[in-house]
Amino acid sequence: MAQITDDTRTLLRTCPLCEAVCGLELTLDAQDRVTSVRGDRDDPFSRGFICPKGASFGHLDQDPDRLTAPMIRDRATDTWRTASWDEAFDLIAERFPAIVAEHGNQSAALYLGNPNAHTVAGALYVPVLIRALGTKNLYSASTADQMPKQVASGLMFGDPLTVPVPDLDRTDYLLMLGANPLESNGSLCTAPDFPGRLKALRKRGGKFVVVDPRVTRTAKLADEHLFIRPGSDAYLLFGIVHTLFAENLTDIGVEVAGLDEVRNAAAEFTPEVVAQRTGVPAETVLRLARELSAAPTAAVYARIGTCTAEFGTVTQWLVEVINVLTGNLDRPGGAMFANAAAGGINRTKPFRTGRWASRVRELPEAMGELPVATLADEIITPGAGQVRALVTVAGNPVLSAPSGPRLDAAFAELEFMVSVDRYLNETTRHADVILPPPRPVQSPHYDFALLQFAVRNYARYSPPLVPLGEQPSEAAVLARLGAALTGQPHSGADGPDPLTAVDELVIAGTLHKAGMAERRPELIGANSTEQRIDMLLRLGPYGEWNADASDGPEGGSSRNHEGPPERRDQYSTLNLRVLLDNPHGVDLGPLQPRLPGVLRTASKKVELAPQPLLDDVARMRSRLADAAPDVVLIGRRQLRSNNSWMHNIPTLVSGSNTCTLHINPADVARLGLGTTAVVKSAAGTLTVPLEPTEAIMPGVVSLPHGWGHTDSAQPVARAHAGVNANVLTDDSVVDVPSGNAVFNGVPVTLTPA
Repeated sequence: MAQITDDTRTLLRTCPLCEAVCGLELTLDAQDRVTSVRGDRDDPFSRGFICPKGASFGHLDQDPDRLTAPMIRDRATDTWRTASWDEAFDLIAERFPAIVAEHGNQSAALYLGNPNAHTVAGALYVPVLIRALGTKNLYSASTADQMPKQVASGLMFGDPLTVPVPDLDRTDYLLMLGANPLESNGSLCTAPDFPGRLKALRKRGGKFVVVDPRVTRTAKLADEHLFIRPGSDAYLLFGIVHTLFAENLTDIGVEVAGLDEVRNAAAEFTPEVVAQRTGVPAETVLRLARELSAAPTAAVYARIGTCTAEFGTVTQWLVEVINVLTGNLDRPGGAMFANAAAGGINRTKPFRTGRWASRVRELPEAMGELPVATLADEIITPGAGQVRALVTVAGNPVLSAPSGPRLDAAFAELEFMVSVDRYLNETTRHADVILPPPRPVQSPHYDFALLQFAVRNYARYSPPLVPLGEQPSEAAVLARLGAALTGQPHSGADGPDPLTAVDELVIAGTLHKAGMAERRPELIGANSTEQRIDMLLRLGPYGEWNADASDGPEGGSSRNHEGPPERRDQYSTLNLRVLLDNPHGVDLGPLQPRLPGVLRTASKKVELAPQPLLDDVARMRSRLADAAPDVVLIGRRQLRSNNSWMHNIPTLVSGSNTCTLHINPADVARLGLGTTAVVKSAAGTLTVPLEPTEAIMPGVVSLPHGWGHTDSAQPVARAHAGVNANVLTDDSVVDVPSGNAVFNGVPVTLTPA
């Protein structure tokens, strides 16, 4: 695992910076500083692939502007000072519970940022905060990103984590909408070296088609690129569904319910009708349907450009409808379900939304959380249940949520705020206490969330590479925070450890539910966190306790005996020791058919026509005759960015990673613009430098996400501030079934600056 000299050592770990889960080979010097980074060529999944973000891992790990100790803000002077961990937790224990005691549990809220999906602590210990707060005011980056996909999957398959992914390594035809994996490295489709996999698809004679309002780097790699008007993807997909039915091109290979309802819903969306809305010619819609049906194997994949649109959930539903109708769902080379080694399906009842609603706008809950688009409403609107205290973990919603300035102003009205974050940024500057996590090299890594969406079954564990010293682990920070939120003072050197107490409670409860309480002494690990990981691996589908388990991992489910028999035999004793002995990772084989075993629907069939989605089709029909806005705004992925938190690294704010407005030269001439324009929407106004390019279709402009660091305490980010695109997005507009924010297809006007 390590090559050690007197001055350096080479160590292995998984990159935590995006969804590709690439293996890294790090060289550290005698002072524990990362001096070089390269891809791990022996990782069976990533095979040495590395992107600019991964190559900058050392710079992120050692950013001199990263917080290294708790910070407390003096509200009277709006100044910050360094504090001890005990002082920080004592202040939280004093202030937060008092507000909740006075105003009730619903006066507290929790916001979770994207990085929580990339950490062990985020997966295992955020539930501690949720239980401690006891509030329904839970928000996350999910409702600014992928919630439509998860709601559609939950309604169709019974669990929102049962998300099909394209079987990239075996498919013959890939239709991709609103995704740019050559920049993002993939999303809800864990596939290291996505570019190489797409090139391999074409090399073996397959076809790759991209539908996008921009000629992205991914589109340039495709066999064919089709422009489409932003926000109209659902209409295009309905045109394909209509054609599959009209020309008898369906070949359904799984048990479904609701086929006739889908046929009826698609009847009005003929290729000629949808062409008027999408700008994609009717003959092209017909051809796409025929090609998908005729291909030996095919898959449709759509991501954030289609999720963050007005009909995002309907779009994600229709993606899977097409995969079903063409016989490609749960089929090698089609759209398949990963079988992760740990943290799999834990739902016993069918998924539904709307178990409760937000106080002000009555927006429905999904997956236990409310839309971030209404967080500002809950803070600034007086009345019972008004949010007065907030916890944020690894998130910067002032830059990443819609109507950013409105949320910025709302945070200023909070009575108390705690942030777990490595930076003093546009959001955390409103906090009273900031609790920084340790350096990435000081943290363990196992991808509980992302391996649920992998294009090949795989597992890898990376233990901490550098001792923590006086810094608590991120798991310990969250566990102690959970205790402080309920008013428990810090334990002191001789008191009970909240982290160990939490872990022992979870381990005991899980093993008792699995009928294996007596096996507690068999768990291994350097600490209780590793013992929990070991337990989940042993109880997972490749684990040594799988055959004996009567119930599931944390949360409960029936044991899953699916997967290739040869892989189950090879790793029938999978546990933490196996992963520690195989630091490059373990290949668990290609995706295998998993239906009907993974279904949690009441019918035990794929629900092809969930009523909430049929209801939203009526809204689509009502918009068919609407005139298209003159200009609309869309977002933009960038290879060197991941949302808002990588702009303080000089190597990641260079080259093409700039905050400019992409605009077609014809629009520049038509609107009489110069080098800069004033962009106005219903929500706000920005002045932005223009970058004319033929790569974007006329009538569409594009701003990247996550910029606008004018109030940042990070000097590099502030020097490359850019503008906050979410000044222009409107938090009053959401995708109805999921509550997801709408960032694409925003009507704007442009005038000369």
